[in-house]
Amino acid sequence: MNWIILILAGLFEVGFAFCLGKMKVTSGNTSTLWFVGFLFSLTLSMVLLYKATQTLPIGTAYAVWTGIGAVGTVLLGIFIFKEPAHFWRIFFLSTLIISIIGLKFVSE
Repeated sequence: MNWIILILAGLFEVGFAFCLGKMKVTSGNTSTLWFVGFLFSLTLSMVLLYKATQTLPIGTAYAVWTGIGAVGTVLLGIFIFKEPAHFWRIFFLSTLIISIIGLKFVSE
């Protein structure tokens, strides 16, 4: 169950990064709404990370949490914000995903 909580925490980390990206390209009330979304996602991500670390090793939980956030944010950048997706970027993203999976398997 705590692995599911940790994955949700990572997804909310992606959510607050997405909100930051949207705040960058908007202004006025729209930007304020994205800022509220950022604060909500940030708070929920931290609370869920805290909850997951109650039973999972802190080093593993933090590495997986940041890894999910990094992978998700790069994918958002590529698909939503039209950032480049060249070979080396995808290669290193793949190695990060493999490392996250590996951490999960050795941390049971």
